[in-house]
Amino acid sequence: MASLLNTVYSVTLSSNSNTFRTPALASKPISISLNRRRLVVRATETDTNEVIAKAPDKAPTESGSSINQILGIKGAKQETDKWKIRVQLTKPVTWPPLIWGVVCGAAASGNFHWTIDDVAKSIVCMIMSGPCLTGYTQTINDWYDRDIDAINEPYRPIPSGAISENEVITQIWVLLLGGLGLAGLLDVWAGHNFPVIFYLAVGGSLLSYIYSAPPLKLKQNGWIGNFALGASYISLPWWAGQALFGTLTPDIVVLTLLYSIAGLGIAIVNDFKSIEGDRKMGLQSLPVAFGSEAAKWICVGAIDLTQLSVAGYLLGSGKPYYALALLGLIAPQVFFQFKYFLKDPVKYDVKYQASAQPFLILGLLVTALATNH
Repeated sequence: MASLLNTVYSVTLSSNSNTFRTPALASKPISISLNRRRLVVRATETDTNEVIAKAPDKAPTESGSSINQILGIKGAKQETDKWKIRVQLTKPVTWPPLIWGVVCGAAASGNFHWTIDDVAKSIVCMIMSGPCLTGYTQTINDWYDRDIDAINEPYRPIPSGAISENEVITQIWVLLLGGLGLAGLLDVWAGHNFPVIFYLAVGGSLLSYIYSAPPLKLKQNGWIGNFALGASYISLPWWAGQALFGTLTPDIVVLTLLYSIAGLGIAIVNDFKSIEGDRKMGLQSLPVAFGSEAAKWICVGAIDLTQLSVAGYLLGSGKPYYALALLGLIAPQVFFQFKYFLKDPVKYDVKYQASAQPFLILGLLVTALATNH
């Protein structure tokens, strides 16, 4: 095999009897002889031990986790099975907050009963919110982020070429149409005169699109983009669950939009690992705009102050026990913020989210039960 490493070239030009040669600076030259009718390129052989391939630092190893691959998080094993790659693109690790949002909406409605019919409706609503529409959101986000991922995470399925462009586009349409179809089914099932769940699904899908796609690409602005993401993860599934079993009221709309500020904080957590690519692509994520140190405190402030405000609202509404329960769930979140996130938001992002987020979503349920209609 020709060696192009550790070699300085020697070039010989021959035409009749005239020869020009550059001084040879290496013992293993590559020479080029040029005659009237032909060009011959010869490269010297080299020992393969002289060439050492060096993979990028961010490349995953063959011993990566199969579970991480299915969940769509870092540390994933390289996979060639197309169906596993398709699941990876939908990031199942992001489904639980949406599924939980449906539970909170059903609880807040005051009309959910443990009957086969209600349980079946709630499961279909969870499939719509999680695998279908969240899967659509994550896939379309990866599609429009493929250039950034080529910088930050070049071994993700799309920039690595593990799945073709046509396959990705097909997946986007199947998930979108599947989610909208289930939304329409739920409206018919619930006997709605106005298809509220279908319109919520359309609105959420449109928000997902303009979040990721140009020319609007809301994620270019750290404040607007992350709030839109937070609303998608907290407000929309709650609204769908409550509309399915009861009536969506203005006070719930306002309360859940307030809670979406906490969702903004959660979204910032994921921005730290993308600083390099975001900066190169001109995206003003909060870690890029304010720096990592300031962005860390903006993140935890958005999460904690929002929940404290909701606890104050519950206390003012004459529901002190629910307010105290929410305060009890905020405390461990603050502990894990100092233990993991504030130390190193990139290194400990997964540990932090796995440790703290369960308490946040339990707080959502406490709030839903407190506002039970």
